[in-house]
Amino acid sequence: MTVFGTEMHLATLIFVVCEIFFFIPQLVFYLQNPADKNRRYYLILLGLLIFYNIAGGLFPDPNLAMDLNLQINLAYGTGFIMGSYFPFYFFKVFGLHDLGWHAKKGVWIFFVAPFILAFGILLPFSNDLPNVIWYGMAIPVLYAIYLDVLIFLFIRKKYRESQLSLDAILSYAAMCPWVFLPIFSYFDTSQFVEVMVTNMGFVVITFLFIRKMIFQNRKVFAKLNDSDQRPSVDSSTIFGQRCTELGLTKRECEVAEKVAQGLTSKEIAEELFISERTVNKHLQTIFKKADSKNRVELINALNSYSSS
Repeated sequence: MTVFGTEMHLATLIFVVCEIFFFIPQLVFYLQNPADKNRRYYLILLGLLIFYNIAGGLFPDPNLAMDLNLQINLAYGTGFIMGSYFPFYFFKVFGLHDLGWHAKKGVWIFFVAPFILAFGILLPFSNDLPNVIWYGMAIPVLYAIYLDVLIFLFIRKKYRESQLSLDAILSYAAMCPWVFLPIFSYFDTSQFVEVMVTNMGFVVITFLFIRKMIFQNRKVFAKLNDSDQRPSVDSSTIFGQRCTELGLTKRECEVAEKVAQGLTSKEIAEELFISERTVNKHLQTIFKKADSKNRVELINALNSYSSS
């Protein structure tokens, strides 16, 4: 059942509308805290899925006032882009470090390159879409199956001590639809089947993402409640404690405090009545003790102590 006189199936439209409504508040949450990388990766995946559903649902349509080859490239290209991003998402968010090479390089070699060759070069010259799909997508299909097995093994390895845990089972379920992306294109599967399988996989990913955010927020609130129950301590006392934990001498602590205030080596030398060369020597020692390479890392190291 199509809608509005287009090629888009009703199920596709429903998923697109729901995903857009979910995308907006997630974007607001991310803008409030841009340091939340997992939410950023999730937003990218959700955005790609929305474009994939729209392009795959509308194109190709000979009745539209748009070049047919361009429609085909958009329809298949959005699927390839989302398929290429999927391993990267698992690599970053699920912590599957063994997937690093495939997430950063493998998808470019076995996914993106065949797509450019097939749809960017062969299709305009041959204008034979069935043959372009048949030959051009053979490598991505085989690679998707191979990578699907790898992701399965990597997830199993990550949860090897609790293979039947909810996270492991849901991770398997979230991963499986990815392999079908090139297969659907290869065998020209109906839009309804394609959108149901790929989007249901995303529903599982969304559940895992929300579940993870809930647990993380609980930990944050627990720390905040714990800190509220602690007696207040003077900031200078806290800084002194941090310096002690790092093993800094009294003079080194004075230099570190000036660094935290944003003073340059010359300004520190003037305030402490020592030479700039002496300040730099102290800084080298402080960097070593704090395992820092520069002033920014030093300040972060100072802030990370005495937090427990």
